[in-house]
Amino acid sequence: MLRAPGRPLAAFLRFAIAARLAIAARTMAAGPTVSLPELRSLLASGRARLFDVRSREEAAAGTIPGALNIPVSELESALQMEPAAFQALYSAEKPKLDDENLVFFCQMGRRGFQATQLAQSLGYTGARNYAGAYQEWSEKAG
Repeated sequence: MLRAPGRPLAAFLRFAIAARLAIAARTMAAGPTVSLPELRSLLASGRARLFDVRSREEAAAGTIPGALNIPVSELESALQMEPAAFQALYSAEKPKLDDENLVFFCQMGRRGFQATQLAQSLGYTGARNYAGAYQEWSEKAG
């Protein structure tokens, strides 16, 4: 006997959606991240390369000192460039696939997370996300 959809189905759908969101949040949080104290330490020792993946306008208004601005919209093509082309366009050495502590950040965390995932998918094993992002830096460290 078939039953018409009702409250049990709606409750199940709410549960399924909540479960998916919880899994996504755990996956995002479990990724390779850098905390503010760790970032400070890495920067003080010169062991991190910072990539600001916000727009050029956002980065021009303020960024973490030493960060290279590559908007997330052009990051994939930038990371696939020949080293000489990368150097010419960004006035910086292109990161190597096995470089450690390639730290990506944005304003609030989402684009930095996307950039980290993208870099990892291209083989950059040391890609990490500064989850606190520029917002935390400007409030606590800047």
